[in-house]
Amino acid sequence: MKSQKIIYWISTGLFAVWMLANAKAYLTSEEAKRLCVHFGFPDYFRVELAIAKILGTAALLLPVVRNNPKEWAYAGFFITVVSGFIAHLASGDSLISSSFALLALALLLTSYFTYHRLNQ
Repeated sequence: MKSQKIIYWISTGLFAVWMLANAKAYLTSEEAKRLCVHFGFPDYFRVELAIAKILGTAALLLPVVRNNPKEWAYAGFFITVVSGFIAHLASGDSLISSSFALLALALLLTSYFTYHRLNQ
């Protein structure tokens, strides 16, 4: 059980840092703005994604009485990460540069499954 907790917190922590860094970049970085243009996203969507990533990260990290906020956060992040992978590929990015989204997906799924093992 202790190893499951360690795996859960490492995967969740790494994913949370990744999403918060991504959210910060979406709000402050010119390169992130250019990337969203490259994907064909409107500028307001970049801001919405940043806010959603901050709120979702909070839902993953903060203790909650009911699991619903965590489940919604996991679902939202799953959609976001898979959509990011598709956006990279659809906009002509290489499979190598697109695969970072798959790494994020692996962290997310590890966090999700270990969370459920710990809370059975």
